[in-house]
Amino acid sequence: MIGLPLAAALALWGGGAQAIAEYRVHSGLREAGLSERTSGCMARRMVRRLTIPQLFRLQALEGQKRSLGAYVKAVRAVGDGEVIAVTASSAALCASGLAR
Repeated sequence: MIGLPLAAALALWGGGAQAIAEYRVHSGLREAGLSERTSGCMARRMVRRLTIPQLFRLQALEGQKRSLGAYVKAVRAVGDGEVIAVTASSAALCASGLAR
């Protein structure tokens, strides 16, 4: 059995970094109370548009149950304009069905 650090390094080396980040963002959004469909859509958009450090800043919001609007409002506490813009636009596009 491969150790966890080696497995993580192989996943990153093999191009799995985006998939891992998307899974973590999706899980965090689900835990925050967003729907499965909206979480998946938002995670794809956010991982493509934000840096890893920006995504880590959003982890502070994990586990707190919110509506979509309240979640976007809470993101303002992160204090990063790009994170706020990407989250808000992703929420609007995904909730309206304009993005999938």
